[in-house]
Amino acid sequence: MGGFFGATSKRDVVVDVFFGTDYHSHLGTKFGGMAFCDNGSFSREIHSIENTPFRTRFEADLNGFHGTCGFGCISDTDPQPLLVRSHLGVFAITTVSAINNANELVEEYFTEGGKQFMAMGSGAVNTTELVAGLINQKNSLEDGIRFAQETIKGSLTLLIMKSDGSIIAARDRMGRLPVLIGKNDDGYCVAFESFAYHKLGYIDDYELGSGEIVNVTPEGIEVLSPARDEMRICAFLWVYYGYPNSNYEGINVEVMRYKNGAIMAETEIARHILPEVDYVAGVPDSGVPHGIGFSMRSGMPFGRPFIKYTPTWPRSFMPTDQSMRNRVAKMKLIPVPELIDGKKLLFVDDSIVRGTQLRETVDFLYASGAKEVHMRSACPPIMFSCKYLSFSRGKSDMDLIARRVVDELEGEEGARHLDEYADATTERGGCLLKTICDQLRFDSLSYQSLDGMLEAIGIDRNLICTYCWTGKE
Repeated sequence: MGGFFGATSKRDVVVDVFFGTDYHSHLGTKFGGMAFCDNGSFSREIHSIENTPFRTRFEADLNGFHGTCGFGCISDTDPQPLLVRSHLGVFAITTVSAINNANELVEEYFTEGGKQFMAMGSGAVNTTELVAGLINQKNSLEDGIRFAQETIKGSLTLLIMKSDGSIIAARDRMGRLPVLIGKNDDGYCVAFESFAYHKLGYIDDYELGSGEIVNVTPEGIEVLSPARDEMRICAFLWVYYGYPNSNYEGINVEVMRYKNGAIMAETEIARHILPEVDYVAGVPDSGVPHGIGFSMRSGMPFGRPFIKYTPTWPRSFMPTDQSMRNRVAKMKLIPVPELIDGKKLLFVDDSIVRGTQLRETVDFLYASGAKEVHMRSACPPIMFSCKYLSFSRGKSDMDLIARRVVDELEGEEGARHLDEYADATTERGGCLLKTICDQLRFDSLSYQSLDGMLEAIGIDRNLICTYCWTGKE
């Protein structure tokens, strides 16, 4: 996915942008970048963060940056931010997007003649440059952003920094990601995560609505294009992506996860399927609060049978060699033998996507002496690859373990009954659970229901994107 942090102020904002962007590091692992504007002059740096965390990678650049306006980004797609010069002036741009019709838009752009894009090594066009190309087809940044939002099939959230020291922030037209604005005595900041600016001395000031476009200066916020009524904010912000301290649409991430785990336990108690175990646990890191909620409601003790060792194996460390990747994944898991050997364990994970890492985790637990391993997913079976935020990065729905099992059980016919497979109370739902249990060596498996997850989030369900589970936009 990705994230960004921007600030415009009466004072230098380099340190704020540096730390504010670093606080978004959990949202991506490929590229990091920062750009600043100092009296109309721009500076910029982009680095790979696949093997080095953002903060470490950019510390050496800080002395070279100056500016009362700037932003940084974490990207899981292409190198950014970009500097652009066009008839709309010189500006810096960063995006968080999923453009499903990128090839069509590029070809359409070429048909007008005399136009080009810089190609990356793969020959593909940088998605942020494509967005800039769309924006530049109009006579103002505001009109260009609206045009890009309406033309792109997928999602688009962005920041644009102008040479006058102001920042334009635009939230995806369906509001799939949040855009929050904080303020202090000297100016304003824009971020995905509210805790990022709270730690820097800003207070909450404004939250953009779906499709809303605003211009932010040190003096205030000007609405350039009002919010739309329709919204489909991503449910995975609460289930998985969001940092525990963050709030989206007024709902705290950690509180939602406690509630979600409790609802799961309540459901199992009502259906008389709750197993007796020695410990309830969460799969680190985002599964832990779901597990705490499950433990509190079930009355069974919470434990941490294994810990992920991250000081020297950060999340962003991804060796290119597959055998080394597998080895590093195993090395991160540090067992607590006293809480595993001979014990019956129930784990709650935020989700079960492809199942590969979870299979390795279960193998590790049995090798460490676990007597039983029961697994719970804090969301329903994922049946469709995300086409809006690239949560489940697969080339095919068959990369998803739930869809793959449905195909194994019934082939094309199974695709007509996905609602039944997602419902554990049906015969098809029971077959799905049993097959996954057999493949991943669980002693039992349950998924949170769609209704239960939406209840835990607690806002109008019509405002929440559930495409990954329902396939409905």
